[in-house]
Amino acid sequence: MPVAADPAATEAALRRLNDREVAAFIASDTATLGALWSDEFVVTNPLNRFVTKTQVLGMTASRFVAMSALTRSIDYIHVYGPMAVIAGSEIVTWAGTFPLAGLTSNLRFTAVWRDEGGTWREVARHANIVPTAKP
Repeated sequence: MPVAADPAATEAALRRLNDREVAAFIASDTATLGALWSDEFVVTNPLNRFVTKTQVLGMTASRFVAMSALTRSIDYIHVYGPMAVIAGSEIVTWAGTFPLAGLTSNLRFTAVWRDEGGTWREVARHANIVPTAKP
C-alpha cells in the first residue's frame, strides 16, 4: 500500500507486511522475502554481520539462517512521508545450520521501510540478541 493520507491505514498495511515477513522467515520463503525487501536492503544481523539482500536470501535458501519459531512484537511505528521506522522485539527459535540452532533468543530490532513506487519495501534492518541478565 502506498503512502496514504490515512496514517492508520498506512500503519495497518505495514503491520500486515511485518506479519508476511515473519511467516516467510519461518517457511524459509525466499520469494516472499525477496518481494518484501528493497533491492537495496541491508541488515546488521544477530551475528553482528552487515549483509545485503542477496546474502540474506542465500543464507535463507541454504538453511544457514532458519527459524522454527518467530514471534514479533511491534512497539513503535512512525511514518515519515515515504519512509517508516518500525521497532520492537522478537523471540526466535533458531534452526538449520545457524550456530544457535535449537536455542531460543530474545531480539530487539529496528526496521526501515520505504514506499517504492506505491509498494512498501524494507530497506534496512538491525537486529541484536538481548543479553541475558546475570543474577
